[in-house]
Amino acid sequence: MIEVRKLTKRFDSHTAVQDVSLTVGRGETLVLLGTSGCGKTTTLKMINRLIEPTSGSIQVDGLDVQQQPSPALRRRIGYVIQDGGLFPHYTVADAIATVPKLLGWETARTQERIRELMDKLQLPTSLLMRYPAELSGGQRQRVGLARALAVHPPVVLMDEPFGALDPFTRKHVRRELFGLSELRETTVVLVTHDVNEALELADRIALMDKGRIVQIGPPDELLTNPATDFVRDFLDDKPHRLHD
Repeated sequence: MIEVRKLTKRFDSHTAVQDVSLTVGRGETLVLLGTSGCGKTTTLKMINRLIEPTSGSIQVDGLDVQQQPSPALRRRIGYVIQDGGLFPHYTVADAIATVPKLLGWETARTQERIRELMDKLQLPTSLLMRYPAELSGGQRQRVGLARALAVHPPVVLMDEPFGALDPFTRKHVRRELFGLSELRETTVVLVTHDVNEALELADRIALMDKGRIVQIGPPDELLTNPATDFVRDFLDDKPHRLHD
């Protein structure tokens, strides 16, 4: 589904991402894990061309992203950021309808999809005409995911999506959202610095340091067979547990 080959990004004299290669299978959740500044968000943003690479290639569903107009590419890739990333002047209904309208969906089809997502994400329809400032943090995050899923994208990118939530809400919302059958069938790339979050959500983890992938594999493999001292120390320094 996603194939990244020898991806490098330089900002002037600083190399943010260096020679990164990875694949993400259809329906797989890959977590890019690491400290701040390790290159994980830059890597994520190159997939949907919010940042252009210096060199290397990215294919999504067999198509080179560089050969596609960036607006059309982004309409096929869901994108969720911290606190939902909602426009303050858009109601909940407007936010979820953003991409369907851009793709020319009929109003009836759009409204049906909005109702379906509100139900799946346990959002009462009484919120449809509210603005982001009138929602709780958990509600904003659910609306952000609804917007990302609105047109059934095959790929969803998530950049620290739960970072603005308090610990209790964060744990509850991420388990609820990743329990959705619709999201489980979607290819997800998620960025986080939270080890517990990575262990709970990932099918595979790519641990990054200084712009490079240090180790990539299933969570239990990184825990039981760390490739370097950095991997062992990064994971051992924090309390964690594998999937329930």
